[in-house]
Amino acid sequence: MLALPAGRAERESPMCEIFIRANPESYLCQSRSLRLHGVATSIRLESLFWEVLETLARRDAMSVGQLITRLHDELVAYRGEAANFTSFLRVCCLRYLMLQGEGRIPADPLVPIRSLDARSVLEGLPPSWADGAASATAAPRAAA
Repeated sequence: MLALPAGRAERESPMCEIFIRANPESYLCQSRSLRLHGVATSIRLESLFWEVLETLARRDAMSVGQLITRLHDELVAYRGEAANFTSFLRVCCLRYLMLQGEGRIPADPLVPIRSLDARSVLEGLPPSWADGAASATAAPRAAA
């Protein structure tokens, strides 16, 4: 419980109130079992990340298991491995929400992610948001 000096509670709310007032169930960890190409595995994520993955999967008419398999396969095809895959899934969720907040991904859940032009979505992103390949394709357009 956050203790504030006497009288402070009436003057201002805690700086992090928008974060500390999160529903505790949203940060409970859940493990889900699934099969990646016939191999049984388990992934442990906080509930809020599972909710975002469910939203992403629904947008493209997939199950969460199908979405995770596709993300895994495309990550391996692009990077050669799927190191830190659970962390990668968390970053996918954050990127989705950040790109949606930037207006790069439509808020309309009926617009499938697969229908979006990735280059347009990624164009001009800061280096911390996109790897060198995305930055390299965006840089010439930004300079023109």
